[in-house]
Amino acid sequence: MASTRDLRRRIKSIKNTSQITKAMQMVAASKMRRAQQAALAGRPYADLMNQILGEVTAATGDFSHPLIEKRDGNKRAVLLITTDKGLCGGLNTNILREVDKQDKEKSASYVCAGRKGGQFVHRTKRDLKAEFKYKDTPDFAEARAISKYVQNMFTEGEVDSVDVMFTNFVSTLTQTPEIQRLLPIGEIHAVQSGVVGADREAHLEHDDAKEFLFEPNPADVLGSLLPHYLNYQIYQMLLEAKASEHSARMVAMKSATDNANQIIKDLTLEYNKLRQAAITNELLEITTAQMALG
Repeated sequence: MASTRDLRRRIKSIKNTSQITKAMQMVAASKMRRAQQAALAGRPYADLMNQILGEVTAATGDFSHPLIEKRDGNKRAVLLITTDKGLCGGLNTNILREVDKQDKEKSASYVCAGRKGGQFVHRTKRDLKAEFKYKDTPDFAEARAISKYVQNMFTEGEVDSVDVMFTNFVSTLTQTPEIQRLLPIGEIHAVQSGVVGADREAHLEHDDAKEFLFEPNPADVLGSLLPHYLNYQIYQMLLEAKASEHSARMVAMKSATDNANQIIKDLTLEYNKLRQAAITNELLEITTAQMALG
């Protein structure tokens, strides 16, 4: 059984830990608000770009471009977006578990954005082609550098397809790992997010009735837009990943702080019981000694 001195030391140590986790919680909460606002603000632009690309695609008819070339090979690359730091709950664990499910034979090549993903790929002896870092507030230049690298891998024939695995931000308490095909670029429809079912068909018919003029011509416009489309897709994924990271870290640090406070309460109760027992024993000894002396 622990002594009162040991309990005091444990209580002091846990109080120091709770102060650290509380400070980390506040920092993560501050970063979380900015990251969430950035991720949510980028979604309308992504929807609008998808809509414009859909209009241009419909106007071009037969169109060929290196980024939409479909191949029969099975050489696959994965852009894995994780965090640089830990202490964010099961965020990285969930997405790395998906990597194991999707690539059991370890046949894919990996381009990692975030140190945790690079460490995992190296530890599991998978093929790591490159590793990129990105800031707490991702820059478009960082996304463009990553995009250019994977585009070169695809256009030079090093791989036949490129997928992206990242954590999609849903809410402060919910972040879901997702996998999306990046290259070759598939069919793009000019339909806004959230339009489904009969509304989707009506939206498509309404779009078909429109006429647009593109200068110099739809093919040139689409050829210029496709690389920028990929750049912004990756940029939006980095924003989603950062919003997920700071949200998960804030929740994890809040949980750690609450657990530390509960442990402090339990240890304080145990300490008070031991202290009260010690005082009672001392009183009994004094009383017994007085009775023995008569």
